[in-house]
Amino acid sequence: MRARWALSLTAALALMFAATTSASATDPVALGSQYVLDDAGALSDSERTAAEERLERLSSETDVDLWVVYVDEFTNPSDAESWADQTAIDNGLGPNQYLLAVAVDARQYYLSGDSAGPVSFDQLGQIEQQLIQPELSAEDWSGAAIAAADGLQDAAGGGTGGFPMWIIVVLVVAAIGVVAWVIIRRRRRGVGGSAGGADAVTTAELARRAASALVATDDALKTSEQELGFAKAQFGEAATAPFQQALAAARGALDEAFTLQQQLDDSEPDTEQQVREWNTRILELCENANRELDEKAADFDELRRLEQNAPAALERIRTESRTAAGALDAASATLATLTGRYAPEALATIADNPEQARDRLAFAEEQLAAAQTAIEGGDGGEAAISLRAAEEAVGQAELLEQAIDKLAADLAEAEKTAATLIADIEGDIAAAGSLPDPDGHVAGAIAAARTQLDGARTDLAGPDTRPLAALERLEGANRQIDTVIQQVRDAAAQAERARQMLGQTIMKAQAQVSAAEDYITARRGAVGAEARTRLAQAGASLVQAQQLQAGDPQTALQHAQRADQLAGEAIRSAQSDVGSFAGGGGLLPTGRSSGGGGGDLMGAVLGGILINSAVGGGRSSSSRRTTSRPSMRTSGGLSSSSFGGGGTRRRRGGGRF
Repeated sequence: MRARWALSLTAALALMFAATTSASATDPVALGSQYVLDDAGALSDSERTAAEERLERLSSETDVDLWVVYVDEFTNPSDAESWADQTAIDNGLGPNQYLLAVAVDARQYYLSGDSAGPVSFDQLGQIEQQLIQPELSAEDWSGAAIAAADGLQDAAGGGTGGFPMWIIVVLVVAAIGVVAWVIIRRRRRGVGGSAGGADAVTTAELARRAASALVATDDALKTSEQELGFAKAQFGEAATAPFQQALAAARGALDEAFTLQQQLDDSEPDTEQQVREWNTRILELCENANRELDEKAADFDELRRLEQNAPAALERIRTESRTAAGALDAASATLATLTGRYAPEALATIADNPEQARDRLAFAEEQLAAAQTAIEGGDGGEAAISLRAAEEAVGQAELLEQAIDKLAADLAEAEKTAATLIADIEGDIAAAGSLPDPDGHVAGAIAAARTQLDGARTDLAGPDTRPLAALERLEGANRQIDTVIQQVRDAAAQAERARQMLGQTIMKAQAQVSAAEDYITARRGAVGAEARTRLAQAGASLVQAQQLQAGDPQTALQHAQRADQLAGEAIRSAQSDVGSFAGGGGLLPTGRSSGGGGGDLMGAVLGGILINSAVGGGRSSSSRRTTSRPSMRTSGGLSSSSFGGGGTRRRRGGGRF
């Protein structure tokens, strides 16, 4: 999974399907507010209404949700199981949320569910074969959705549905565990139970939630530790090191929570305030522990996916690599044009981007070759690791190329904004010159504004243009002249000027945050905590500025200025870190290695994407063994459990109808 920073954490899920006049292949889709998504046009209005009503009733009567998606054909991935599971994951479906995916023309289907949910995998298989498939075979598309809802309701406790009573008993026990999970995990529906809602519940309820969270989190850690052992056997120590670190951090948080629980349980009397504070802290720690696991779970699942689909992934990444390589010449030409127009400091964050992108692509080709060899040798785990490294390297190459175009656009926009602002400030200076000035205050403000204005013009002149620096000077000029011109501006003019200044400050801050984000992401192997912290703070301040822009422009301006300042600090700190990395035996200024190994390898280290075989010659022979627990493994070679506490959606099922 490619790194995402600051603002990108707020990005919305994109709708990734295309409609055609005939049968069309559809990528995993974004689910909307309705339970039924009929991209294939399989349902009439009355059928859709009937299915929607049944699914809404399922939700209200059982606390189980079911989404049903009809498409023509599945693509990216093309098999029903992977497509449905990927759609569920992309949309954040939780343990009690299910997805029935139907490819009408391809005549494939799959019912996706989580192993931690209230309906077991065996039951899902029965629902598919006994209830859904007959309806699909008869091309009763809405009937399939209703049959799936009936089966899930019976299995989840709304009736026995012909299932053995022992399964129902097991389900009840499992449901208790799910409730505890819901308390501490952030899921699509955002149900309560987190520390954030502690003030709204009684002390007794808070204590109950904390105790449940402790038990569930401890179970999640135990499951994750077992799963990590399987993964080490398949992928090796180096590839699973981040998961080991996540487990250690989660265990540390849980140990602190148990210490607090011990204080609550001991014989020493506690005040109600202490009880509430400690239980709230326990919930926070459990949330943190699960977050540590969840942040790595997506990467872990990505390795699984790559292992199971290694040949297809190899071709996909090769295509992406060729596309990125083809775009490199254009990016280099753009940078050359920018170099002839702008000052070096204006281009500092992208100056070596083509060289860095070239190194990443060379590294990707090496990893793709290693993956090919591993696939031919039947080592899916080794192939997955190389494919993951190649995928990340290609992604960084694309980011490095795109950053050049982004900065070019930001600089051009800054030039236009600065030109407009210069004309406005000139008008204000002229207006200020007509004001009475008994103490020379107006003349002083005009002189100071003129100095800033002249500096801005210099920044915008000649072959060494500095548009963002010019905007900063113009901000200063505007502040100077505003001290005397306010009295001759009417309220409307003052408001307009404030909006103009806020808009240009937000624009400048966005450019700085974007440049910092791209620079750090592509060089994160060398960038330390200070730069990352400044970037995160800058992103948060920028979001606040944007949110307050309409209602409180003055406060928004302060946040925008703060975001701009912090982003600049992040860039300078990151550049210092990268410089130390280069000077300390890592990359030379050209991006090439100063020691053994090629620049491709060191570029991967700089990018923070180097794993496994690129360091230390690969996995040891003991790491190449397969796990001794075949009952826990799928045909793809990995355990069907998922890293973290939330279970998995991977099972054998579905098929054709």
